[in-house]
Amino acid sequence: MLVLGALLSPGKRTMTACLRITGRAEVSNFAAYHQLLNRARWNPRTLAARLLSVIVARLVPEDPVVIGMDDTIERRWGQRITARGIYRDRLANSALHIIAIGRLRTDEKTKQYVARRVAAGHSKLDAIRALKRYIAREVFGIIIRRQKEVNQTRIVA
Repeated sequence: MLVLGALLSPGKRTMTACLRITGRAEVSNFAAYHQLLNRARWNPRTLAARLLSVIVARLVPEDPVVIGMDDTIERRWGQRITARGIYRDRLANSALHIIAIGRLRTDEKTKQYVARRVAAGHSKLDAIRALKRYIAREVFGIIIRRQKEVNQTRIVA
């Protein structure tokens, strides 16, 4: 386990410790091993995958192992990220729900929109979800415009 920790955060001292733990301290070409480990680019995910395969092979050599992965725990952005997590903010969702219900009770265009969605075969709950997404985009646009206005104003002392 110490070797894994050292490989995940490579440094000169930890690389030397890895070599000593693995029994390479007495080898004549110790410096060559050290240079290889110290200069190599380590990918923690690849290392974790290899370590997992070794552990599974040792613990369960015969039976198949089924590992379920959940894409909703991914927190990074980028082109290579196929699925991202869905993080819910209860307070924001509650506020959007209150706005949506208020509009549904008072705004005629909102009533017509929900009626169209229900007539198209969607449930009323789905129509309200779509309405909340619309409101969220609308509020986000207002926030961004306001932020630009605030950033453009000069502070006079």
